[in-house]
Amino acid sequence: MAVMELAMQGLSVFALGLFCVLWLMHLISIIYVRLHLHQRHPEQKQPYCKLPAVSLLKPLKGVDPNLISNLETFFTLDYPKYEVLLCVQDHDDPAVDVCKKLLGKYPAVDARLFIGGKKVGINPKINNLMPAYESAKYGLVWICDSGIKVKADTLTDLANQMTEKVGLVHGLPYVADRQGFAATLEQVYFGTSHPRSYLSANVMGIKCVTGMSCLMRRDVLDQAGGLGAFAQYIAEDYFMAKAISDRGWRFAMATQVAMQNSGSYSIGQFQSRMIRWAKLRINMLPGTVVEPISECFVASLLIGWAAHHVFRCDIMVFFFCHCLAWFIADYVQLRGVQGGALNYSKMDYSLAWLIRESLSLHIFLSALLDPTVSWRSGRYRLRCGGTADEILDV
Repeated sequence: MAVMELAMQGLSVFALGLFCVLWLMHLISIIYVRLHLHQRHPEQKQPYCKLPAVSLLKPLKGVDPNLISNLETFFTLDYPKYEVLLCVQDHDDPAVDVCKKLLGKYPAVDARLFIGGKKVGINPKINNLMPAYESAKYGLVWICDSGIKVKADTLTDLANQMTEKVGLVHGLPYVADRQGFAATLEQVYFGTSHPRSYLSANVMGIKCVTGMSCLMRRDVLDQAGGLGAFAQYIAEDYFMAKAISDRGWRFAMATQVAMQNSGSYSIGQFQSRMIRWAKLRINMLPGTVVEPISECFVASLLIGWAAHHVFRCDIMVFFFCHCLAWFIADYVQLRGVQGGALNYSKMDYSLAWLIRESLSLHIFLSALLDPTVSWRSGRYRLRCGGTADEILDV
């Protein structure tokens, strides 16, 4: 009995410590959003004519209703010197026609189209980008996904963060206002759960980067073996960031979000994407198997039990009060990431938040039980450490 009581006391202490850590993460992310996102920092602004030249690498595959409008925003950037390198793997990809249309519409923009890619590993995105990377003219490379749209001053914002000791500038992923409940669900996730872990990790010195929009020093990447060195990984963004950090360079975050604006979205696509990301995290960082205890419902139950064991609180009363506080904190953070009013009602937010939180354990278990991922046109079996093997159809 003494051993059991000791174990329960230890678990209680752990759960109460978890309570402190999780609410510290809430506090850090909310404050960071308020102080940094959508803010102008005059002390960081470089003279317009002295902004460094940038090579934009744009991987494309297929088209969706928003592709041409998203892509066009990169042709209308207000920036003194940059090139747009459009990358398409297949000659018969309909994205080729979209690229040619924009090249014809903006002849004054330094832009080129690369078709065919170069096979250097299993990562299809890296393979697609290789010819453009090898042809890039400038010392800063900006890799930006096809579903991202930007403002005229987005690249200026990124470049202003690229100070002397910074090797990588990244944007917090978010989602543009779109129609339908699936869009609301995505926006709630990228405005609550994702930035809470993403921002608090970066503030505390843990390198957490997604490759949706990253400005990097090319010479540092070349020291690590060049872009092709990361083609053995599916999550190339994590390993590129790690290589830059390992060489002593700091990271900085843009004041603008990396605005996702895909024209093709659904609840099923969102769930599949979350499962794929969870699989990658589990195989890269096995410690993420404890991730479920950082989610609202599981954490509230565990902390509620500890509060009952130590303070004799009612478990269910604590659970519902804790979930309500979490719900409100998430709403405050979402409004901060949005930078203004939401385009849906509080009822829609409540429903989307409830569904997102309810899906989290299912997503984690689905990722844990199946080590294969489908991405672009391929299937891959993940291995511990982040590498993968392509599964070829026989």
